[in-house]
Amino acid sequence: MSVRVRFAPSPTGYLHIGGARTALFNWLWARKQKGTFVLRIEDTDQSRSTQESEQAIIDSMKWLGLDWDEGPIVGGPHAPYFQMQRLATYDKHAEALIARGKAFRCDCTKELLDRQ
Repeated sequence: MSVRVRFAPSPTGYLHIGGARTALFNWLWARKQKGTFVLRIEDTDQSRSTQESEQAIIDSMKWLGLDWDEGPIVGGPHAPYFQMQRLATYDKHAEALIARGKAFRCDCTKELLDRQ
């Protein structure tokens, strides 16, 4: 089995030092192990995610010399590499888990969950 690591920044601003550090560590580990480094954009915060931030993150990764084996621009066998484009895949797997009795739907309100 080969190593697969990913970096999944949220495109709500520029790549910060903590994100760059995480990306660097994952990139180094993938290269040392002759594995795969995946860039996946965590664009689930639709109210704050911007295409400008996506591009700034990609540009910063390139500037740092952190090339990715799969992800935006380069593609790969596990596309798409934007979380919001994967919703149908997640729904399919969630429905399969529910059908097998391994998961269930929760109808609790946010307020009820907050009180728990």
